[in-house]
Amino acid sequence: MMPNSLKHRLIRWLEDNRELVVVLFCLPASFIFSVMLRVRGYLRRLGSDPQRHDSAVREIQARVQQWNKLPSQNRKLLCTSRPNWLSLSTKFFEKHLNHQVPIPLYDILELDEQNMTVRVEPMVTIGDITEYLIPKGYSLAVTIELVDATLGGLALGTGMSTHSHKAGLYHETITSYEVVIADGSLVTATADNEHSDLFKTLPWSHGSLGFLVALTLKIVKIKPYIKIKYIPVKGQKAYCDMIRQLSGTNEARPKEFPDYIEGTIFSKDEAVVMIGEYSDYDAKVPVNHCSRWYKPWFYKHVESLFRKGEKEELIPLRDYLLRHNRAIFWVVEDMLSFGNDTLFRYFFGWLLPPKPAFLKFTTTPGIRAYTFTKQVFQDIVLPIKELEKQIEIASQLFEKFPLLVYPCKIIDHGPSSGQLKRPDAKYLVPGTNYAMYNDLGVYGVPGRVKEKKSYNPVSAMRKMEEFTRDVGGYSFLYADIFMTREEFEVMFDLSLYEVVRKKYGAEGAFPHLYDKVKPEINVFEIGEEYAIK
Repeated sequence: MMPNSLKHRLIRWLEDNRELVVVLFCLPASFIFSVMLRVRGYLRRLGSDPQRHDSAVREIQARVQQWNKLPSQNRKLLCTSRPNWLSLSTKFFEKHLNHQVPIPLYDILELDEQNMTVRVEPMVTIGDITEYLIPKGYSLAVTIELVDATLGGLALGTGMSTHSHKAGLYHETITSYEVVIADGSLVTATADNEHSDLFKTLPWSHGSLGFLVALTLKIVKIKPYIKIKYIPVKGQKAYCDMIRQLSGTNEARPKEFPDYIEGTIFSKDEAVVMIGEYSDYDAKVPVNHCSRWYKPWFYKHVESLFRKGEKEELIPLRDYLLRHNRAIFWVVEDMLSFGNDTLFRYFFGWLLPPKPAFLKFTTTPGIRAYTFTKQVFQDIVLPIKELEKQIEIASQLFEKFPLLVYPCKIIDHGPSSGQLKRPDAKYLVPGTNYAMYNDLGVYGVPGRVKEKKSYNPVSAMRKMEEFTRDVGGYSFLYADIFMTREEFEVMFDLSLYEVVRKKYGAEGAFPHLYDKVKPEINVFEIGEEYAIK
């Protein structure tokens, strides 16, 4: 075991030479790692055969049935065998303590153009589905901007996009789930069949109710470009009011809303609001292939418009969907302060971004504990009427800009409708059954960490979570949470979830939701140990 003095010297050296380590080691190794994953995916697609789906599912069922035959004292809780490092979650679930079942399901099974749906296996990625659908003139109704995110992971977790003010959260676009439950049975859950209770609780369940083996998602017709208008706004009330008005927070006029809405907040008083519409090519409007390696990072391009004023341009749809990929929103700037410099982009921009899977693959417990205290990566769903308060508390606790804002419709499905609590009546859009919320994205190294000022990450996040509970919001559970189980059950409604766990045999077979999403490390102990005094 490394002595504490040596450990702290190594940590200090890594801190002081972070950019050198990233350039000389992380980027080249991550690029090679990415190429290897790409080759593996290509070889898998060459041998893919949707006809194999039924036999693969039967094999999963057989493995679960074999697990049921084990003596009760030898049965560990079930989970997938997918390695932690392939997940986009920031935490490391302790799979070695569980009975792991392979889920080798990577195929797109059926495109139904009449019903405007696509049926897929859970390991299909956003990269796969965009490459498949966009040339055919379609897209998912909600397309997350992360190439490596799996459609199954998003189904059991959650996600939103800049189209979510119209479509809602990702799970609102799912029409059916096909699930192997604890006794090995295969059930199909829809909103109106005998398994509608399971349908309601699978979103935000994070694999704690069964093994997802297929799902069917809504698709929408698209055009090849997004015509995007950038609107720089000064004054907090002005840009908050603009985002609320554009997304329809106060009145329901869906046909008049833009297809896409996004806000990037660069300070308490400055933001750029972006609205986008599907478009054909228009020779009068400049085209920006914003995702190419030599282009300025998207948020830097947006920031430059404070000097240039309003602007309109066409962005090819796939470029638009991947616009934040190279800079991982703005996280890469904290690793490479010169990463957006022109020379670096032209000569080395193709190495970006560091592959999340590689970063997780090379994360030791010590590095995990260290990085957990030195950066924040959170997406939080909050009522958009409280946007000013969100910005105020986030800026106080983290001193980190930009902040990301995506408006999102949260639908009131009535009592006992799943883990998301019903939106408070005061937030409902008049004449509708939904409220307008927003994703608040806080990413990167907090200002106090950069300045080596007093900072306790656990204290900061617990205050943010307390605010989230007070206004009826929800933390995205892919990121570290800092709540006790009691606090977690205040934020989320587990009443139907607990009934469904018993009904479908998940109790004693799959980990509980809280146990599945809580950090694998002692956040309170590590927060105190690494806190900057």
